[in-house]
Amino acid sequence: MADHYEVLGVSREATTDEIKKAYRRLARELHPDVNPGADASERFKEVTHAYDVLSDAKQRQQYDMGGSGGMGGAGFGGFGDIFDTFFGGGQTQRGPKSRRERGQDALLRVEVDLDEVIFGTHRDLEVDTAVLCETCQGSCSQPGTSPITCDICHGSGQIQRAVRSLLGNVMTSSPCGSCRGYGTIIVSPCVTCQGQGRVRARRTVPVDIPAGVDTGLRLQMPGSGEIGQAGGPHGDLYLEIKVRNHEIFSRNGDDLLCTLDVQMTDAILGVSTTIQALDGDVDLDLKPGTQSSEVLTIKGRGITKLRGNGRGDLRIGIQVVTPTKLDHREKELIKSFAAGRKQQDTQLGHFQQGLFSKLRDKFLG
Repeated sequence: MADHYEVLGVSREATTDEIKKAYRRLARELHPDVNPGADASERFKEVTHAYDVLSDAKQRQQYDMGGSGGMGGAGFGGFGDIFDTFFGGGQTQRGPKSRRERGQDALLRVEVDLDEVIFGTHRDLEVDTAVLCETCQGSCSQPGTSPITCDICHGSGQIQRAVRSLLGNVMTSSPCGSCRGYGTIIVSPCVTCQGQGRVRARRTVPVDIPAGVDTGLRLQMPGSGEIGQAGGPHGDLYLEIKVRNHEIFSRNGDDLLCTLDVQMTDAILGVSTTIQALDGDVDLDLKPGTQSSEVLTIKGRGITKLRGNGRGDLRIGIQVVTPTKLDHREKELIKSFAAGRKQQDTQLGHFQQGLFSKLRDKFLG
């Protein structure tokens, strides 16, 4: 590490005023806004840190006794803060800024039916957004004309001014008020887009919605948002999905759930039947003695997984329907059936809120 006194070019007996004068002289010579070279930038950092240490009596005493002089990665302080004030802390923009800007992102809400979620679906969405101006093709100027160089900043987009400071006169930069920092002036703006390079219009965006999406999911479509000013790059389009409720089927993750009403006699004797699922017919075989709240699982007839392979299952909860209106002959048959069976005592059980409570435990268990 270089000796702080050597960096400032002063002796170890130098007074505070001598140290300050040496620093001001070197700072005017080495500051990045005056001397943009990489070597000068490193020298300026060394000079500033050396001054920070030697201008503070306590730090200078520690340094003279062999200490590090407050290096510790603390960065610039003292007069470094003054330079930040006058020179913008290294954030001064160099050169003119571009008229081209990235377009804004857009959010659309898309509703899909549950059956569309199984395999995915396609939508052609109509979007009101900013599109490229066909008249000027994003140049912002009337066809046949072009921007001219600003005669105030001479194309730099910046205005430099001399400001008096503790270090004498220093130069500061600020955006040119005439061209607003662009360095050029559009003398003949496009009459179609008023010099913006884009216009509002309705366009069609084709969207492939993948299988397995669920309510609340957002899909990102990079580059499908509005175009930026002066033909700048497009923003992104985000689709927020809402899955409509189905009158029969519901969803649990990648599984589809429904219930099937079965007549008491079919539950006793067993029956084969066919039901209409969201993706076609499903053949069912109910074994004799089927009970309410039993769940039949049809593998691979649920929703296609959003991330991964395969599909969920179709889960069908059974509800045995007890007849409420019987004619005389039917009542006699039931009585005869009951008389032929061994009488069983009624038994208490845990309270259940009907069939759906039982099914819920089996569906979600």
